[in-house]
Amino acid sequence: MPVPSTPEIPGWRLIISDAGRFWAVRNRAFPRTALRAGAEPAVDADTFEEVREAVAKQEEKARDAVAGVTP
Repeated sequence: MPVPSTPEIPGWRLIISDAGRFWAVRNRAFPRTALRAGAEPAVDADTFEEVREAVAKQEEKARDAVAGVTP
């Protein structure tokens, strides 16, 4: 999937390094429960698709933690 001309991930700030690496930092802090469960508020990857997948995993981990779902 091609990278949009202005890539975005809603709720996350996207940074593209000079080397072309993608970083995403969550705009709002995760709840403490999510952080204790291992949700990471910052992720990085080699491609936009990979960083988008990493964000989705962190959001899922946070939702599960807040809902009380155990892995």
